[in-house]
Amino acid sequence: MQSATTVADPRPTVADFHRVNRGGGLFSESVSQWLGAAFALVAQRLGLRPTALTITNLVLGLATSVTVVALAGRVAAGDVPAWVVGLVALVGWQVAYALDCADGQLARVTGQGSAAGARIDVLCDVAAQIALVAALGATAVAQRPATPTWLVALFAGSWMVNLVTSVMQSGPNAASMVTSTSLPVRLVKLVRDYGAVIFVAALVLMVAPALTFWVVVAFTIVNGGFLLASIAFTARTALR
Repeated sequence: MQSATTVADPRPTVADFHRVNRGGGLFSESVSQWLGAAFALVAQRLGLRPTALTITNLVLGLATSVTVVALAGRVAAGDVPAWVVGLVALVGWQVAYALDCADGQLARVTGQGSAAGARIDVLCDVAAQIALVAALGATAVAQRPATPTWLVALFAGSWMVNLVTSVMQSGPNAASMVTSTSLPVRLVKLVRDYGAVIFVAALVLMVAPALTFWVVVAFTIVNGGFLLASIAFTARTALR
């Protein structure tokens, strides 16, 4: 009688997708990248291309932020419960970001990466984050009408620092000011972990939207300070 043989399943697993993730910080690696790996697995089984996940991320991110902007005034007036809008933001932004993690994982594991795919990924990230900044700015102004216009503008401009530096650090000339990977350092770096930032922002919208003004202030200081520190660090390196 012919003996049965076991054929290994060649299809990638969630762990295979997660193994090729590009990091992002303690929260992103522990939560967002794993969720992204699950999305990548489903997409691979369905035969979807990475750009399909990129576009879905954009649509979901924009829809979530537009909802927050549209309801900001009604939440401030007490006509709409804050927890409803906060929950929409929490789920929408986190799933959108997980899809952003998934497109790269899918591309690397399946060999579908391309220069055009990388460009559309960055462009969609920019669009989604502009909408996110608009949502937080609109909420801050709705909750505190005396919010200075210059502060909202500075917040919007400095927010892009995180995205720009992330793109710069992915090339052959990448460098980091703090190379330590110890837990205390990684905890401090949570202030620049996108997954953690949108999680905290959504929680504020959910339980205490009036504090959004201080979220705007805090991240303007963090991102502005990081930009100045990056300029000083890079200038010192270039002048050596």
